Amino acid sequence: MEVKFQDSDETVFQSSFSDFPEDVQLCILSFLVPSELGSFACTSKKFVSLCRDDQRLWFSMCDRRWGSCTHLKRWGRGKISYKALYRILSEYENLIGFWRRCGITTTASVNSPPAPLLFFEWGPFYITGSRISPAKNGSYELIRSPFLWMSITSKGEPVNFLDPGGRFEFTDDLLMDSEKQGYLENELIQVNVSFIGKCHVVVEENLGSFEFGRMPSSGNVRGEEYQNVCGSPPDRLISEIYQYLANRTSPGGNGVSRRQRRREKEKHWRMRKWEPEHFVKIVNCSPTLARPLQGLWKGICDDTSLNFYLVSYDDIGGIACRKVGESSSSLACHAPVFWTSSTTFIEPPFSPEEDDIYSNRLHPRPPAESYHGEDLLICSDNGAVSHMLFINSSYDLVIPDLAGTTTNHRQCEGRIWQYENGTYGFGFLRDNYIIDLKHIAKNGHLLDTIEPCND
Repeated sequence: MEVKFQDSDETVFQSSFSDFPEDVQLCILSFLVPSELGSFACTSKKFVSLCRDDQRLWFSMCDRRWGSCTHLKRWGRGKISYKALYRILSEYENLIGFWRRCGITTTASVNSPPAPLLFFEWGPFYITGSRISPAKNGSYELIRSPFLWMSITSKGEPVNFLDPGGRFEFTDDLLMDSEKQGYLENELIQVNVSFIGKCHVVVEENLGSFEFGRMPSSGNVRGEEYQNVCGSPPDRLISEIYQYLANRTSPGGNGVSRRQRRREKEKHWRMRKWEPEHFVKIVNCSPTLARPLQGLWKGICDDTSLNFYLVSYDDIGGIACRKVGESSSSLACHAPVFWTSSTTFIEPPFSPEEDDIYSNRLHPRPPAESYHGEDLLICSDNGAVSHMLFINSSYDLVIPDLAGTTTNHRQCEGRIWQYENGTYGFGFLRDNYIIDLKHIAKNGHLLDTIEPCND
């Protein structure tokens, strides 16, 4: 492998990759992905050992990608190779971000209360899944309820614990201390987390813990088949089968057998308490320079309730906003709150009529930010309006007849007012208020979170 250099005099120098010091070689290779690293290792036997260097090469690859997000040396209690850790964290990385629940839960009273959003984030040596719901105090605050923890054992096997009620006090020491694993298994539920594609994940209880020992504590996130499904069972399983049959045939074994069957039924009943839950990933949940309105937002309505909004751009340049909720909700919840087929912003100065439309509308505010005890303020505190965009309400899109001759088109018209701080608000001519939107998260971190009340 040769590398070419060119100086200011346009003189070309050639140098072999082997001529570089080994530290430089490892630094260059750490920028590659495993598939590229495998192709490079095929070029020379000398490079095979270089590509297998776990402590220097694979650690550098892990550190470059996730070193700022988590503590690499604490995963698996520091007893697994960094090559294996790279593969595991590559799979877990797709979980990071926002998800929403989909499908219908048949045991809502047993499963955790429904929440519009699910948020996965990095922990010191695990992944945390939290349910995100609006606070009921009329503010912009979010209730963050951790309910799922995903990590790996010292053997590199995934282990996932779920708290249905979101009331368990989870600490790092509980997961690190192997002697406390039994305590976690009694207090929490072991689950499998499996991907169906890249944007659909299923969380279901680990059914392998029922009968004759346990399957692995979690199916891996790619959904491969369990080991030892075919062929001879392991020695431990044969021993348990023998013990089970011996209990049934030995004197006095009937009582033991009945107790064992009763315990198995109790376990089986416990397993049915948790129904599988499906979640769909929310992509493009942050604004960009090209799409400043895009992303997940939160806004206080005129009734002081806090709602989540997802604003997305389509392939033809249009913009649609929908409230975020469960996909099992009624069709009305999926209708867009506003939409537009044009993304052309209007810049100031605005016409006197447009200035009047904005200035005569109220902005719902949290009680703590109210003025003289009023929950609505006349003006926004987000700065001057920098741009404006015409929008339509959902009615003339979902029910076209309402936009006919019997309805005033102005009743369907609305505006988006973008502020100098990058946020924006929207309102309709038929209403006298503007819903100002704020970020739910920034740079991968949730904003305005509070702890749930465990009353």
